[in-house]
Amino acid sequence: MKQPLTKLYTLFFRQHIQRTLLCLLLLQLAGCKKFLDVVPDNVATIDNAFTMRAEAQKYLFTCYSYLPYSSDIGANPALAAGDEFWMVRPYSTSETPWQIAQGFLSANNIYMSQWGVNFRALRDCNIFLDNINKVVDMRQAEKDRWIAEVKFLKAYYHWLLVRMYGPAPIIDHNLPIATSAEAAKVPRVHVDSVFNYISNLLDTAAAGLPEIIADRSTELGRITRPIALAIKARILVTAASPLYNGNPDYNGFKNYDGTPLFNAAYDAGKWKKAADACKTAIDACERNGMVLYTFAQLGVTLSDTLTRQMSIRNSTCEEWNPEIIWNNPNSTTYDIQRQALPRLDPARIGNESPVGSFAPTMKIAEQFYSDKGVPINEDITWDYNNRYKLRTATKAEGELILEGYTTAAAHFNREPRFYADLAFDGAMWMMQKKTFHIECKAGQIQTRKNIYDNNVTGYFAKKLINWKDEIQEGQGLYIESYSWPEIRLADLYLLYTEALNELGGPQPEAFKYIDRVRARAGIPGVQAAWSNYSRNPVKFTTKEGFRQIIQQERLIELAMEGARFWDLRRWKRSMEELNKAVTGWDVDQSDPVFYYRVRTLFRQTFQTRNYLWPLDSWDLLNNPKLVQNYGW
Repeated sequence: MKQPLTKLYTLFFRQHIQRTLLCLLLLQLAGCKKFLDVVPDNVATIDNAFTMRAEAQKYLFTCYSYLPYSSDIGANPALAAGDEFWMVRPYSTSETPWQIAQGFLSANNIYMSQWGVNFRALRDCNIFLDNINKVVDMRQAEKDRWIAEVKFLKAYYHWLLVRMYGPAPIIDHNLPIATSAEAAKVPRVHVDSVFNYISNLLDTAAAGLPEIIADRSTELGRITRPIALAIKARILVTAASPLYNGNPDYNGFKNYDGTPLFNAAYDAGKWKKAADACKTAIDACERNGMVLYTFAQLGVTLSDTLTRQMSIRNSTCEEWNPEIIWNNPNSTTYDIQRQALPRLDPARIGNESPVGSFAPTMKIAEQFYSDKGVPINEDITWDYNNRYKLRTATKAEGELILEGYTTAAAHFNREPRFYADLAFDGAMWMMQKKTFHIECKAGQIQTRKNIYDNNVTGYFAKKLINWKDEIQEGQGLYIESYSWPEIRLADLYLLYTEALNELGGPQPEAFKYIDRVRARAGIPGVQAAWSNYSRNPVKFTTKEGFRQIIQQERLIELAMEGARFWDLRRWKRSMEELNKAVTGWDVDQSDPVFYYRVRTLFRQTFQTRNYLWPLDSWDLLNNPKLVQNYGW
């Protein structure tokens, strides 16, 4: 059953909104009926919510309903507010993140803020935890599981705050209604204290969570112990990373009473905690049968090349496959797939439903390795300087590029993930019912049709498209929607590799886990690839060199999944990457000679202050104990 909890979450979220609107209406009427003088805010609702199991379950799902819409282009800044994708402006679903990508975020014009919604989420989580034991028709074991789930959610909502804003208040409990206005004004807490609070709460939650979901027909999406441990690992890796660990930019960042909010000194011990957390999470995942995904669909026989591609593609698109640790049931992918899917079928060229405008940028295409498993500018066998020259595909490349088609040399002799994740002019694109190819120069089938819905870079996000999607007759479009993969095993392996390297430099255990990811991708292990094909054959032997390798591996393996946006921040590399030009092919040209010229779409700017979101001026006015983030 697809997304079994999504409809429930949507229903209960709507009920929660309706309750909120009712409260606002009552506030407006309070002057006449004095309703709030008689019944304190929320008391009637809370008393009713925790009388019986069925009502308490609704409140449980209300706590879940705040999970982010990670697959929504307009709601998740990690998708379109960075440098990974570019689109035509104006565009209704992309306008807000696009403003951030252009550098228009400011303290007076805050886009995609998550401050208020996560504090509301924490309030509801605390209400649940304060009241769940009042329910009379539940076994204690079930109550304990629900408590553990909400403790995870409480930790997760704190995590979303610290990832976006840095030091944040800790909302461990709700203040009583009688609390004075002054007592309700709480300051920000040292960032290490927030991370420690989250980590400890996740430990408590994990102890009460099931190892697996036993009832997969109704409970997929509920939190398990492997999910809690994997998210803890991600959070502790972030806490140990340069943005939060001894960042000199924040030496003077203090509360108004003078208490610092960051440590000026680097703490290597944070990487030890992170590495231990990663290994614990990996062991829990593997103990419960999680493995890197390999495509093996009954009745489908493919070549080794296509099997490899489908293994890479479906590690993301096949919901709850054995590699997925957590699919977010609050966030399904119909719209993002429609935005990314080009008009593949030349027999149905009049179908306007697939848009194909969610376009990966050229820097994303160029970050993928050569077929030797090293960066294209390092490979001694790959002609980097002539990558923009034209080349015609032969029969040998027929499963990757249309035989006889002329395209850029940059599209040849690349690693399997390049062909699995991206499509380009001349690329082959396998779907369940038919294999298509892309033609996107001016006048061809995937080119511009109007001023908005068109691809501006010449690259398409094949990785996001489920292979069962189908462009139908008329304006029909079948999308095999899947819940967004918040974390999968490959991500966890690479986090562990990173933590080990930062802790003790290159070591066999670190090579073991990164090479597992590379093996599924169909490329040699790190040591073999760099020793045999790189212009810097000893790069992997130093902590600094191996760090570069690990980071590029993450950027490739997790491309277009929302990881790059936050990874660049925690590594403090956004200043490096988001001050480069956004580029693509000259897609308005029909002649290959002119089409294959690199065109600058935008020159981004990123400042130190952009690493953390600003707080809204209204929040600062209402709570004078809050200090604004650095630089805003």
